[in-house]
Amino acid sequence: MTQSNQELLASDTASYHGLKEGILYHLRYTLALRPEQATKRDWWLCLSMAVKDRIVDDMVDTQDRHNQDNVRRLYYLSMEYLMGRMLVNNVHNVGVFNEAQRALESLGLEWDEICDVEVDMGLGNGGLGRLAACFLDSLATMDFPAIGYGIYYEFGLFKQEFQYGKQIEHPDTWINYGTPWEIVRSEYAQPVQYYGRVEDSYDSFGNYHPRWVDTKSVLGIPHDIPVAGYDTKTVNFLRLWSSRSTEDFDLDEFNNGDYVEAVRSKAIGETISKVLYPNDKTENGKELRLVQQYFFVACSLADILRRFERSNGSNWDALPDKAAVQLNDTHPTIAIVELMRILVDDKRLHWDHAWGLVTRIFAYTNHTLLPEALEKWSVALLNKVLPRHLQLIFEINHRFMVQVEAQWPDRDDIKADMSIIEEGPHRSVRMAHLAVVGSHTVNGVAALHSQLLKSDLFPRFHALYPNKFTNKTNGITPRRWLLNCNPELTALFEQYGIESDWPKNLERLRKLESLADDPVFQEAFMAVKHQKKQALARVIFDECGIEVDSTALFDVQIKRLHEYKRQHLTLLNILTIYHRLLNNPDLDIVPRVFIFGAKAAPGYALAKTIIHAINAVADVVNNDGRIQGKLKVVFLPNYRVSLAAKIIPAADLSEQISTAGKEASGTGNMKLALNGALTIGTLDGANVEIREEVGEENIFIFGLSIEEVQALDRHGYNPHQYYQQDEELRNAIDWLCSGYFSPNEPHAFDDIRAALLEHGDQFKAMADYRTYMECQQKVDAVYRDPSRWARMAILNTARMAKFSSDRTIQEYAREIWNLPACSVS
Repeated sequence: MTQSNQELLASDTASYHGLKEGILYHLRYTLALRPEQATKRDWWLCLSMAVKDRIVDDMVDTQDRHNQDNVRRLYYLSMEYLMGRMLVNNVHNVGVFNEAQRALESLGLEWDEICDVEVDMGLGNGGLGRLAACFLDSLATMDFPAIGYGIYYEFGLFKQEFQYGKQIEHPDTWINYGTPWEIVRSEYAQPVQYYGRVEDSYDSFGNYHPRWVDTKSVLGIPHDIPVAGYDTKTVNFLRLWSSRSTEDFDLDEFNNGDYVEAVRSKAIGETISKVLYPNDKTENGKELRLVQQYFFVACSLADILRRFERSNGSNWDALPDKAAVQLNDTHPTIAIVELMRILVDDKRLHWDHAWGLVTRIFAYTNHTLLPEALEKWSVALLNKVLPRHLQLIFEINHRFMVQVEAQWPDRDDIKADMSIIEEGPHRSVRMAHLAVVGSHTVNGVAALHSQLLKSDLFPRFHALYPNKFTNKTNGITPRRWLLNCNPELTALFEQYGIESDWPKNLERLRKLESLADDPVFQEAFMAVKHQKKQALARVIFDECGIEVDSTALFDVQIKRLHEYKRQHLTLLNILTIYHRLLNNPDLDIVPRVFIFGAKAAPGYALAKTIIHAINAVADVVNNDGRIQGKLKVVFLPNYRVSLAAKIIPAADLSEQISTAGKEASGTGNMKLALNGALTIGTLDGANVEIREEVGEENIFIFGLSIEEVQALDRHGYNPHQYYQQDEELRNAIDWLCSGYFSPNEPHAFDDIRAALLEHGDQFKAMADYRTYMECQQKVDAVYRDPSRWARMAILNTARMAKFSSDRTIQEYAREIWNLPACSVS
């Protein structure tokens, strides 16, 4: 054994003993338990705390270094962080995975059983939140000084259950028993004001300085989640704010017997951080969303400025040199106005001076082309909740309109189109316009999406600010989405000589290209895939009671349930295949298991109907012996990060079938391809770039292009034409809505038919149906050739380096944030 190997073994042994001692220490002194009393959750807690001890050491050193050097920091503002489980990710990132496994085994415990105890952090919904989590991982891994800011939701989006095939929402009580990963920082609590009125006021020099008075207030309490980088000493953190009332309960009311009134004000104040995305179908729901957004933004900016002033005093000209703030979608846009309020009202800077600082600090990432997803707040609501901010928005807009007038004189139509204020019977504030005007850079998240921002969504803004718009294609962290979730495949990499630093340098996987035609490697690669499919089959049986054949093609569609993502198009495919099989039981097709995972927003009725329809069809198909098990349909409930980590490595086919021009990027497409799933998809979002990277011969593309979608819209799209001309399509829709699959509710799925026919099929499912079916036939044919399929799968894994979030973050740091790295020794 060489000297270096001996030193490595000694280090690993010391680390293993240290972890074991740490586990037993926390069992005794933190939980006050003896080993024989401990449950699996107790052991998980103690291991997590032992690992956290190591992370905190590096976190303290990291923050000391950043503070001493007075570094420029990136502050990432996001309403969502879909962190998932933390333990496995952390033991990999701090380099103690093997030692942690050994420590548990020496205590007579099973690694997988202990890890499965952990509950996903309920801090996000879908791709937006998962992207933010990946970015935090990459920021720390690449040694960039950064802090994420968000809300410490007591209840996540919701826990999904199916009753009679219908989505039922239950509170996601992820924090019921606490989390070992947080550090509560009560000393950095921040007060936040709401409501009230604006009072005219003048200073001693006769200058007008309005005062925001008669406000209500709450307190924001910070909870820090350490974010350890991979193979580095850098540990950044995610700071999440929980709301606490500034009013204690009324003792007099309590003593008089009015217990409800005694705590009313306190309860209202602490509602703010209760739930992720309260239903905004009601006025109260809209108001709570606005209050939530301002709450976390106000807390975060106060914290940023506290940190700045500690090191720089009141030298406000230095603020843009020390702080870069990224707005993750429109949700945090009120931050632009809040910083103006602080600088103008509190710090007494002149308007032009303050605005010059603000527009050098903020950058905005747009995540959607859907008009309904671009937030607007009514002027009336803003005037009620944030009256001073509304005044500032009107002033920002007035000055902006002067710019527009200078560019396009006497063009009131252009002014109306570009104004931050949307006129009409109910005036509203366009938050996306405010984000563009108040930011120095606006980026899309895939090449196609960024082009459409300039040509379709913000064409006038692009003409006015030609250098403001750029692209930053999304990415995923290969630590979470390959190293952690597919250790069997990464072990194969090691066996075939892939350098061990590949999780930090995904280009290393390019070496797999030379093995793509090697029959031995193909067999080994697909053996891993089959192993993961067997594991998923067990999950499906445990969760749904459905037996599936792990040799069948696993066709996976996992994402938020939305019409534009077109889960209902996959449903039409399932109905067509089922009909073919019933009419020809000997039909020669590759056995297929369709696997769905998705949540529908509680107020999105049609999305919930689509879930019900898929489950109803599944119930019939899965119990029909006539089709000889050639087709199965599974909808796994409560889709979340930890479930995705089990589905993604097992997928054969990745459904990325959104209407061209509707999906900003997608990140599920990247995770699935990285794990050797082949994509069937439209030329939408990042699918375009995935095709460029993996080669058009290694992906299945179908459907209308963005230009063809736009042409249909211009010339008048008639879904009835497709319905009348395609017998299989017509049969699928009529059959679904006949009551055959829902005999107790014969009209249960009429809304799907109405959306496809009477309401114009906004997302062109009818137009893409036939090419989708034909493309699925190609999938069937290729799957019959194991060598060809294996080659395509291997090349997908080998060629995904572009889609590492490390690459994305490096581009942001270099081209938007001007953010130097700062390594911690």
